Amino acid sequence: MKNLVLLLLTCTIACSSLNAQGLKGMLGKAKEVLKEKGLSQEDAGNGLKQALDIGVGEAVDFLSVEDGYYKSAYKILLPKEAQKVTNKLSAIPGFKNAEDKMVEKINRAAEDAAQLAKPIFLSAITKLSFKDVVKIVKGNGTEATDFLKSATTKDLTKAFSPKIADSLNKVSATKYWGEMVSKYNQIPFIKKINPNINSYVTSLAIKGLFSKIAVEEKSIRDHPKARTTELLQKVFSKSRP
Repeated sequence: MKNLVLLLLTCTIACSSLNAQGLKGMLGKAKEVLKEKGLSQEDAGNGLKQALDIGVGEAVDFLSVEDGYYKSAYKILLPKEAQKVTNKLSAIPGFKNAEDKMVEKINRAAEDAAQLAKPIFLSAITKLSFKDVVKIVKGNGTEATDFLKSATTKDLTKAFSPKIADSLNKVSATKYWGEMVSKYNQIPFIKKINPNINSYVTSLAIKGLFSKIAVEEKSIRDHPKARTTELLQKVFSKSRP
């Protein structure tokens, strides 16, 4: 028994040593990457956080105003099953232009919710690890957006869902949609439709937000004029291999 405990202890110490050596090696390589690009760890980290602050701010400010979603490339359309509803009901009094009205209402709800995103993003940005920084600065695509997506989607969904539900109620979208679906479901031999549209709008609102952030990120990476500070110019002019 004593020998077994000694063996396990020896293995544990050996594994810890290997893990420490492996981590040291990875950090060493990461530092080499920054050195090759003429960047200090501080510059890389601060530059990336500044870029994310700007990109997130631009995206949220763009989408959270009236028509931010509704009259842009991020416009949320009705799901296919909903289009079946509006098409069937368009000839019924009280439901003329039903699709146009519903689309405007769900986009208004998304615009209301978008303003909640900024503090969630900023919280994630403060938690960037050195490994995250090197990976993003070294990249030339949407690595920063991908980081935010993995770090914040759960929290965004949690924050957006009740806000969108409230907003849909505020603009009478839930009531209007419920009335449409109720009327549609009375049609003989029709496959019934779920009247809950909140999760659908929440999902597409978040998807549109990340799409806009990706555009902002690509702009900073690809266009020198978008690097509006000296630090951004220093970090991202050297982000290409």
